Amino acid sequence: MASIEKEARSSVEEDDDDYMNMNFEDPSLTETSLQRTQRLKRESRARGLVKSKAQIAEEEEAAREKALSTSMLDDPRAKKSKGLAMMAKMGFAGGGLGKKTDDGDAPGRTEPIKVNVKEDRGGIGMQSEKKRRLREAAEEREIKAVKLDPDEYRERVRKEREEARLEKQFHAAQRTAEHMDDSPGHEDDMEEKRESTEIKKPKPMSSRPLKSIPVLYRGLVRHREEKERDRRMRHDLEQSLSRLPTYEEDDGEEDEFDKLAQGKKPTAYVTAEDLDEEDEELDAFNALEPSERLKRAVVYLREKHCYCFWCKMTYPDEQMGGCPGITEEDHD
Repeated sequence: MASIEKEARSSVEEDDDDYMNMNFEDPSLTETSLQRTQRLKRESRARGLVKSKAQIAEEEEAAREKALSTSMLDDPRAKKSKGLAMMAKMGFAGGGLGKKTDDGDAPGRTEPIKVNVKEDRGGIGMQSEKKRRLREAAEEREIKAVKLDPDEYRERVRKEREEARLEKQFHAAQRTAEHMDDSPGHEDDMEEKRESTEIKKPKPMSSRPLKSIPVLYRGLVRHREEKERDRRMRHDLEQSLSRLPTYEEDDGEEDEFDKLAQGKKPTAYVTAEDLDEEDEELDAFNALEPSERLKRAVVYLREKHCYCFWCKMTYPDEQMGGCPGITEEDHD
């Protein structure tokens, strides 16, 4: 009984706090009022600080790298892992997993597979696809760089510009030949008419066959008639859609023009008889080089109208005295 009382008395004495010999481990209890005020201000500023996305991403990356660089076996939290405890009961003491070799080492991995964080929003395999495209583009550029010679490139550009210039000259010769063929006896004032700024009305479409027109400017006439036919068809279609339906009966007093204006008579397009037919002769002429087509146009004007395309004038006779020659170089 006495021993029980002694134990109870000692336990009460242990429970009593010795305030004279107490050590305060919390630093907040030993700091001054000024230090406490400064500490609270720092904590308040830290809580009120809004981190940017870059700072948050940087902190997350640092924490991730720290976690990945630390071995799971060395992590103190791994000792409480149930999976590691089960593996330890089965004889796992560290090292690689798998069947041991003759040297006594296990061939398996000793560390888990590292995490590869995907930072973009592309699908799985997108990065490898981009690399493949970049590699193919680089190889294609290398092939082109090897094949492309600077002299060949300059020659090709020069040839393309020369062909474009010849095409413009040929179109001008086409229009000149057509104008002179349609206006016999007016060759002297052709230059004055060409320089005039008066807007000419388009010629009415002709029903004569296109093959009766010289092949030199047959393509020009064909293109113009096709364009005019399409324009008229679009215009009539717009007029028919915007016109209100009428139920008035024909009293016999309206003439043909009134019926045509009111849409009571179908429109008849006067076009060339062979506008929609194939023209092998024209196709063969258009397949020629621009220089050859221009040469034929210049010769045609000289032989039929005694007109020099380069001099821009008509001579009185076929001898064309005073003209330097047929080619453009002769007139330089």
